[in-house]
Amino acid sequence: QVQLVESGGGLVQAGGSLRLSCAASGRTFTGYAVAWFRQAPEKEREFVAGILYPNTYYADSVKGRFTISRDNAKNTVSLQMNSLRPEDTGVFYCAARSGPIFTRNPLVYSYWGHGTQVTVSS
Repeated sequence: QVQLVESGGGLVQAGGSLRLSCAASGRTFTGYAVAWFRQAPEKEREFVAGILYPNTYYADSVKGRFTISRDNAKNTVSLQMNSLRPEDTGVFYCAARSGPIFTRNPLVYSYWGHGTQVTVSS
């Protein structure tokens, strides 16, 4: 079993930055794909960024603004979010799945955190 806990959400003005972290317990992230998904009110959960070390993946809407990284020593995956926009607002979830292939489909991720709220004001 893998338990995931997100942190780092909050309220920020447009153009600002936030750093989200996803901490894992139960096992390391080695061999796991880890992704961040975002869910805005009344919208479906959407892929934001992912990592299956050493490769990283991004939604077109966040390329050049968000950076995902993994810290093996701390067993965390972080999402650095810069130049935030009001449309980035939502609950951000960390998810993980084992396997050699990365996917952006949230339905196939086995482990999920409880989410952290990100609100970007205009």
